[in-house]
Amino acid sequence: MRTINNITIVFSISFMVVIIGCNSKNKNSTNDAEKLTSLNVLSAVIDSINLEINNGEYGLIDRFMVIQNDEVLADFKYKQDYESIAQKYDTTNHQYNYNHPSWHPYYKQSELHTLQSITKSVSSILLGIALDLNEDYTIETKGMSFFKNYEFNFEDSRKNDITIEDLLTMRSGLEWNEDDYTDPINDCNLLEKSDEWIQYVLNKPTDAIPGTKFEYNSGASVLLGKITRNITGKRIDKWAEEKLFGPLGITDYYWKETPDGEIDTEGGLFLRTEDLAKIGTLFLNKGKWHDKQIVSESWVLSSTSPIIESIDPDNNSKIGYGYQWWIPHHYNGKSEIVAGIGYGGQYLMIALEYDLIIVFNGWNINDAPEKSTRKVLQDRIIPLLKIK
Repeated sequence: MRTINNITIVFSISFMVVIIGCNSKNKNSTNDAEKLTSLNVLSAVIDSINLEINNGEYGLIDRFMVIQNDEVLADFKYKQDYESIAQKYDTTNHQYNYNHPSWHPYYKQSELHTLQSITKSVSSILLGIALDLNEDYTIETKGMSFFKNYEFNFEDSRKNDITIEDLLTMRSGLEWNEDDYTDPINDCNLLEKSDEWIQYVLNKPTDAIPGTKFEYNSGASVLLGKITRNITGKRIDKWAEEKLFGPLGITDYYWKETPDGEIDTEGGLFLRTEDLAKIGTLFLNKGKWHDKQIVSESWVLSSTSPIIESIDPDNNSKIGYGYQWWIPHHYNGKSEIVAGIGYGGQYLMIALEYDLIIVFNGWNINDAPEKSTRKVLQDRIIPLLKIK
């Protein structure tokens, strides 16, 4: 470990075990040669990206990890003085004040980093596990059937037609404005200021037929969290401890609780970066962890497929969407990159064909950086792997 300009850098050489372990029963010389070639290709671009991060080109980055074939190729940590940075902004002590250094990006100076909307992707896994274990419900189950104890317009036939899958794929048909987080009437901002989150979402009218139009909606993810609780009989954080975090060895986390006693499944989860990477490994292994099936392979396949081929077909967007997972790049129905993406620069990016995971944690919420880590995998790394 060495420190340069107040930036701590950790480089893992665990890949050397792969290179020198040619006599292992589970490895062969061909595989080792392929991995060595891949490593040589990756090392130069990884060093280049790290240098650019050190130079400030990507703004405030806290962590950068690269994992391939279950081996950590690089793990860089960067120290940022968020206490000083926050002084320029409102530092009211509240868990939804994104400029308060006790709440963001790290939870109370711990190693737990906010995931923001990657929370949606993790929560989707937990719903998948619940549906795997309960045959009474499917993705076609009507979502409003779980909210009979709430008051809303039951005469809205379109709202009553919303299925679990419609909520998962952001095609609920609910009227929702979440395009600009600086907009005072942004629905996500208003939701987080509300004392009754679920009721806020249920009160929204429909403006489209469910299942027909993609509209990014954090409120849909809130409803999915409550649906998971109703199916399992357990609040989603406790369900996670039992069915996901426990099996994966995730022992430390923080998950925000909403004023109405539910768990914030749209953006409230904090994990260590190493533990977030485990979620990526779980998906690369088709839902298995150490030979144990945590979530069904079929759920992983659906989650990572471009069910929505284009989130904005009017503008020829090539970005797709699965079950609360982004599909930044796909062709002929096959996903090349799958990603959990969160506000401020949280990225869990998975290149399925190359058994590759890239994780970034950052906190670029006030100033736009010169470069975005969002495109690193698609534009910098995969093209090199294709020609190696």
